[in-house]
Amino acid sequence: MEPATDSEHGSPPEPSALQPPGGSSPLATGSQPFPGREPPQDERHLRISESGQFSDGLEDRGLLESSTRLKPHEAQNYRKKALWVSWFSIIVTLALAVAAFTVSVMRYSASAFGFAFDAILDVLSSAIVLWRYSNAAAVHSAHREYIACVILGVIFLLSSICIVVKAIHDLSTRLLPEVDDFLFSVSILSGILCSVLAVLKFMLGKVLTSRALITDGFNSLVGGVMGFSILLSAEVFKHNASVWYLDGSIGVLIGLTIFAYGVKLLIDMVPRVRQTRHYEMFE
Repeated sequence: MEPATDSEHGSPPEPSALQPPGGSSPLATGSQPFPGREPPQDERHLRISESGQFSDGLEDRGLLESSTRLKPHEAQNYRKKALWVSWFSIIVTLALAVAAFTVSVMRYSASAFGFAFDAILDVLSSAIVLWRYSNAAAVHSAHREYIACVILGVIFLLSSICIVVKAIHDLSTRLLPEVDDFLFSVSILSGILCSVLAVLKFMLGKVLTSRALITDGFNSLVGGVMGFSILLSAEVFKHNASVWYLDGSIGVLIGLTIFAYGVKLLIDMVPRVRQTRHYEMFE
């Protein structure tokens, strides 16, 4: 009886006695012998699961990433803010477009003409954003989002061509801009208002994961830059008449920037429109 109890008590404790302090048996727990390699695998699996969830949301339901981030009432609240910002943008930029066209005709300013065209583009892009968020049920619709982006891309290309052609024409004919208080006021006002609108649109676009809103914000940002460029070129010409080409050069640069953005937008969005053309459950 005594040896039997010694064998019973002696043999089981040996595996646990050989284990390192705080460790457990790999055979008993099924854990890997190298725990230091587990975090990278866990992180990789987490990234795969997150990306899979996002892609499944797009492919299976035709939704944007905002559908997994925002609660329904939050999404509707931000949708209403996007509509208000778009309406305000239309009113402001339409008034600035009329003023900029007046400056362009009266003072022969290529930058003013470019800004006026960009302001009209801003009105159109804001109107497209209004259509994008006019349907409350389509706040997360990927198909509606991509269609809006494709339309914006086409408008960008057309407007950029007009801006570049007008600026090149002014450079070739050596049109010299004139400076007055009206030009100064329009430049300052348009630069400040368009910059504020750009910030608001960027913020809403980030929350709603809306490429259309971000594109609209980019267009407003371009409008702000063009507004300040009118002031810059006019002041430079006022002090140094030999730099008469600055106004037209800025117009060409901005036109090419809008053209490049429009091309990039179409390259990104046209395939996505085709991929999500069957998902129109929100329409």
